[in-house]
Order: sequence, then C-alpha cells, then structure tokens
Amino acid sequence: MDISTILKPQAVKVVSTASSKKRLFQEIGDLVFLAYGLKPEPTVDALLERESLGPTGVGHGVALPHARIEDLEEVRGAFILLEKPIDFGSVDRQPVDIAFALFAPVDAGVEHLKALALVSRTLRDPALCTKLRANHDPATLYTILTAGQSMQAA
Repeated sequence: MDISTILKPQAVKVVSTASSKKRLFQEIGDLVFLAYGLKPEPTVDALLERESLGPTGVGHGVALPHARIEDLEEVRGAFILLEKPIDFGSVDRQPVDIAFALFAPVDAGVEHLKALALVSRTLRDPALCTKLRANHDPATLYTILTAGQSMQAA
C-alpha cells in the first residue's frame, strides 16, 4: 500500500477559510464527496464522532482525522493544507495546518490500521512537511505526498 492507492489527486485541497475543527471537517466532507462520492453529512458526523473519543492531532501541526463509513468499499484519503493553522487539541498543543483524513469501510480491520500507519509515518518526516507547507498548488501537494512515499519505499 502506498499513498497513491488511497489518495486521488482530486482529494487534495488548500483551504484558507477553515476557522475551527468542525469547519475543517465540513471542508473534508465536501472534498470527499467530490472525489469519491461520499455523502458529506454522514462523513462529517463520523469524523466528529471519532474525534469525541480523543483528538486526532498527532503533533507538529499535523492531524489525522479518521472514521469508518458505511457502504465504503476501500480505504480512501483526503489531504488539506490550511493557510491559517487552527486549534485542534493536539497532543503538543500546536495548531494544525496539515490534515490527512482517512476513511475506511466499517469492517476494514487491518487495512485501516495499515493506512493510518503509512500516513503517520509519511507525515512524521519534517522535510516533507516543510515542502508541503511551502506549496499551495493541489497538484504539487499530491506529487510531494506520493513521491515522498515512493522515495521512502526505495
């Protein structure tokens, strides 16, 4: 599994207007509707429900919101770069400007965990995050995300 198998180029976006976690989740809901046809309202509700169990801000300005979705057949992702960082309740109390959301089928099991580990490992690389933050073109962000994974696998 690599990032290009879970993330479509159409599921990458730069957002300048999200002022809260809930607003970010609404942006993610709209994005996955356009990219994968997932209904926005249940998607946002699933993210909020998962977030109520504990924040998915993993530190260093990165969040990995995730949820299980009915009628989804494979793990899917969405990447958002925020122009203005938002409070996310992260473990290090740093605001978030990079969000990689993952969605898995209700019965995904190990595939969901593999995808979370892959994205977490990828976004733990400070050099890669610096490159992401320096670019505001969705196509370039997609290339950085997918090329970074290919180089790590080599």
